[in-house]
Amino acid sequence: MTGSPLRTATLFLALVVTGGAAKAGNAVEGGRIAERWCSSCHVADNRSAGRSAGTDAVPTLKSIAKDPRRSPDWLRQWLSDPHPPMPNPHLTRTEIEDVVSYLQSLN
Repeated sequence: MTGSPLRTATLFLALVVTGGAAKAGNAVEGGRIAERWCSSCHVADNRSAGRSAGTDAVPTLKSIAKDPRRSPDWLRQWLSDPHPPMPNPHLTRTEIEDVVSYLQSLN
């Protein structure tokens, strides 16, 4: 027996709103994005010589990754619409998934 039309419509709407199943990000590319956009303020484990070392005025990327209050969904939302003082790097959905994957690799 199939589900009711209302249940089917609700499931379809939920998939449309959330963009369907989350695509696994590329942690290596996420590390590159973090180096480019985040490491001027946040200490990043993958920073290259000659790049900014971040500051102790904001949490490290590793501490963000380990914070249980900052789930992957929370991170996606934050990166989609960050609040000051963090600048908005205007990341694509794919870039956000890559950064989330990178942060999860630090945990």
